Amino acid sequence: MAEAATARIIDGKTTAAEVIGRVREGREALQAETGVKPGLAVVIVGEDPASQVYVRNKGLKAEECGFLSETYRLPEETGEEELLALIARLNAEPKIHGILAQLPLPKHISEKAVINAISPDKDVDGLSPVNIGRLVSGARSDALVSCTPAGCLVMAKKALGDDLSGLNAVVVGRSNIVGKPVAHLLLAENCTVTIAHSRTRDLAEVCRRADILVAAVGRERMITGDWVKKGATVIDVGINRIPAPERGEGKTRLVGDVDFDSAAKVAGAITPVPGGVGLMTIAMLMANTLIAASRAAGKPEIGEAVLKR
Repeated sequence: MAEAATARIIDGKTTAAEVIGRVREGREALQAETGVKPGLAVVIVGEDPASQVYVRNKGLKAEECGFLSETYRLPEETGEEELLALIARLNAEPKIHGILAQLPLPKHISEKAVINAISPDKDVDGLSPVNIGRLVSGARSDALVSCTPAGCLVMAKKALGDDLSGLNAVVVGRSNIVGKPVAHLLLAENCTVTIAHSRTRDLAEVCRRADILVAAVGRERMITGDWVKKGATVIDVGINRIPAPERGEGKTRLVGDVDFDSAAKVAGAITPVPGGVGLMTIAMLMANTLIAASRAAGKPEIGEAVLKR
């Protein structure tokens, strides 16, 4: 008989719902104290089906939180100058506290130019160089942090509590979107942080030293159970689609960067794929919108409370 999983599952649906509950409470407090209602503007260019689903879900979640929610749907042929002009208007609009340009954009529009055009104080995606610089320089209280890394930290604290001081953290992956921001967030929590990647020598041994292991390398089931320290907390950011012939011809299923079945026999806590970190992204987008609105209203403590369990 195969050994059963022993790890506690860090459920993304439950954790995201808890964050949304705190966002709703924060929105009510902010509105009661200042009259300010957080506003989120989402801009989408083109008809990419996946992007359309994401944008619709973000709008619905914003309404659930009691936010002002505006969606700008622009045709595929929209020019870069026109898009930048819209962002400039939203930057200047006091009722809008968060601006998100849905990626990917059409090839004729520079994503870098668009991200840089969004006011750092309204950059709820946390992708602008200013917000990245604030995080890296230790000015976490001034930054808006990219949603997926922020969600990873919330899930790690869900498993381990708010005090992560002294723990060894290994982040496998060095992207600007996930790997590097997660590493800086963990460093700010007083972890001892190693950033590893596919070219790290004896990667398995490096991973075995981790009390917190974050997998964000983009390779399906690369990290197996024998790479995991007994009792470690494993945060799997990977989303990889693989063939699933058992479901029928041409069918697929999602797996993470961690081989869940083997890792769950060793880890103390682990996020599943699907049903883990991915569900946190929109929740953290709502948290960032409340944080941005709270700072604009001179009540930053209301927004920051959302990040505390």
